[in-house]
Amino acid sequence: MSNQSVLLRDDNDGVTTLTLNRPDSGNSLSHGLVDALHETFDALADDGSVRVIVLTATGRLFCTGHDLKESLATADADEKRASNIRCSYMLEAMLNLPQPVIAKVQGTATAAGCEVMATCDLAVAADTARFATPGVNIGLWCLSPQVAVSRTIAPKHAMQMLLTGELIDSETALRFGLINEAVPAADLDARVETLARHIASKSPYAVAMGKRSFYRQLELDRRQAYDHVNELMVRAFNSEDSKEGIAAFLEKRPASWKGR
Repeated sequence: MSNQSVLLRDDNDGVTTLTLNRPDSGNSLSHGLVDALHETFDALADDGSVRVIVLTATGRLFCTGHDLKESLATADADEKRASNIRCSYMLEAMLNLPQPVIAKVQGTATAAGCEVMATCDLAVAADTARFATPGVNIGLWCLSPQVAVSRTIAPKHAMQMLLTGELIDSETALRFGLINEAVPAADLDARVETLARHIASKSPYAVAMGKRSFYRQLELDRRQAYDHVNELMVRAFNSEDSKEGIAAFLEKRPASWKGR
């Protein structure tokens, strides 16, 4: 398969949907799919017409992690390391996008597939979806997935998933904080569309700045975090979108955003 065919893209009035398209392999992250995702994220980062990105998948499964056949065929340690680094760079490219990314999880997400979902800014799942970090079941440990998962949910919940390797249902994932919402499968498309459109209606400048500042302040201690956001507040109030938004609020009219 070409890189283009393993990842589908649909642009619709400011909302771009990316669809993992390797259903016969559980949408596993082949080298080709990783490269296609990274290339697409790089392109989207510079596309001011795109306000929100939805990441979903074809078939019964969302993503089952790395392609184990490719992993087994890679015997050289340096090659394995390079492959893992390439995937981590792809995930960082997604996290660094100015647009928010919503995972629309129609089926099971395991291992690096759970990592991809956890790296998305929001995640809405069908109530039939399942989640796991199952490396321990085959004599491994979900080393890379634990980075995103442990930064999304409480440490004891993360360790429970990593130590047991068991599938958890959407209700448990919601309780853990791994996903934002669990909805009936028949309602998944409509719910994500509504959420994406709602976010897309906001100032792209504010959303992009807000997303960057959110993840940045998490890395800082409390005093540094306040210093960081206090500096940003000055820029925010002087931005065209802030002036337009305040004027629109006072004049009781819809805002006309300028862009990011």
